[in-house]
Parts: sequence; structure tokens; C-alpha cells
Amino acid sequence: MRHWKKFNLSLLRFFDKTADPIIRFFMEIGQIFLLLGRLTAATFHILTHPGKFRRFYYYPIIEQMVRVGVNSIPVVLTTALFTGMVLALQTGVTIEAKIKGSSIFIGNIVCLSLVRELGPVLTALLVTGRVGSAMAAEIGSMKITEQIDALRTLAANPVEYIGVPRFLSIVIMLPLLTIMADVLGSLGGWLVASFHLGISSTIYWDGAQSTVEFADVCSGISKSFFFAIILCVFALHRGFTTRGGAVGVGRSTTGAVVNASITILIMDYFLTQMYALF
Repeated sequence: MRHWKKFNLSLLRFFDKTADPIIRFFMEIGQIFLLLGRLTAATFHILTHPGKFRRFYYYPIIEQMVRVGVNSIPVVLTTALFTGMVLALQTGVTIEAKIKGSSIFIGNIVCLSLVRELGPVLTALLVTGRVGSAMAAEIGSMKITEQIDALRTLAANPVEYIGVPRFLSIVIMLPLLTIMADVLGSLGGWLVASFHLGISSTIYWDGAQSTVEFADVCSGISKSFFFAIILCVFALHRGFTTRGGAVGVGRSTTGAVVNASITILIMDYFLTQMYALF
């Protein structure tokens, strides 16, 4: 009987330790969806009131678009260019070694891969590392220094005042950065195919044109739209829930980048699977 009580006590302790992180996980998921709902409602409210938009949100949104989009152009385009070059080099060398003459399909492979997958995913991960971390750290510092509490004291909605400009700027700029990454990555593949592998420009671009359809471009851009929402919501959530001083700001920054990056990769699989049905 005594051993049975000890066993039950050990079992209860085990379930207590196991259930606690699971409960915290689902609570955080619920908080993220609540924040997404509040962001959507606040964005709709602002966009349906043009006077309020021009008076309070026009310049903050432009400023955030510059920080998110314009300042991210160098790192995104550099990564896209060399990704296209490496993809063309590896593809050309590999398939030519297996099947002679098959390297003429490099344009098809490189451009389709960039438009469907590599362009949206790499751009989203780069912007997450650059912008998501800065956003979480900035809002986390505002939470630690009680600036967000001061906004509530002044009857201002922190989600509307802080979150909406960042939300709109990321949703607008990430698809545009993805398009730029697709174009420059395709140009990088063309450079390697033309000057290193000896494939004519006509064959490369004809192959790309015959393979990449408008639906492929739309699927890549729509993915970047979903990735932008994930990036922004995770960064805002981590920033608004920061606690514990400077150490907490560091944890929020790391958590925002890691969680958003993992969620983007998981969502990419499900979106690809969904698009494959159509």
C-alpha cells in the first residue's frame, strides 16, 4: 500500500511537470490569436477612417516601411543573387554529370524554385532575423520602461498605436521584397548559366518562361503575405509580453526570431501542400 501511494505521488508529480509547459504552450497560442484578432480589428478601423489615418498613422507607416523594406533591400538582394548563382551552379554540374545535355533545363529549375519556394522563404527568414528581432526588442524595452502603460493611461490603444503601423508596413513590404528577390535570384542563375556553364541566354530565359506560370508567381507572393503576418504577430506578442528587465528583452528577441522562423517553415509546407491541390 505504501509503495502504491509513492507510485501515485510520483505519477502526479510527473504529470504536473509535463502538463505545465503544455498548458503554457496553448495559452501562448491563444494569446497570439487574440493579438491577431485585435490587430485585424484595429487595422480595419484605421483604414475605414481616412481622416484618422492621415492624421496619426500616415507618417509612422511610411517610416516603418522604410525601416522594414528599404533598409532590408541590400541583405535580401545579396542573398537572393548568390542563392540563384549557387543553385544554378550546383544544378548544372549535377545534372550534366548524370545526363549529358540536360543542363539546358537550368533556367526552368532555378526560376521555378526561386519563385515558388526559395524567394518567399529566404526573404521571410532574413526579414525575421533583421526586423523581427529589432521589433521585439524595441517593444520589449517600451514595456520594461512602462511606456506602454503610459499609453494606456492616456487612453491610447497600444496595439493600434504601436502594432498597426508595423503590421501594415510588413504586410506591404515583404511581398515586394520577395518579388525583388525572385528577379535578382533569376538573374544570378542566368549569370552562372551563361558565363560559367556556357548556356545561351535564349535557352535559359525560354526555359524559365515556359515553366514559370502566373499561378506560381501568385503562390509565392501569397506565401510572403502569410509569412509577413506570422513575423509581425510573433514579434509583437513577444514584445508586449516582455518582463524581467534587460534579460527579458533578450529572451523576447530570441523567442520572437526562433518561433517565427519555425512557424514560417511549418506554414510553408502546409501552404505548398494546399497549392498542390489546385
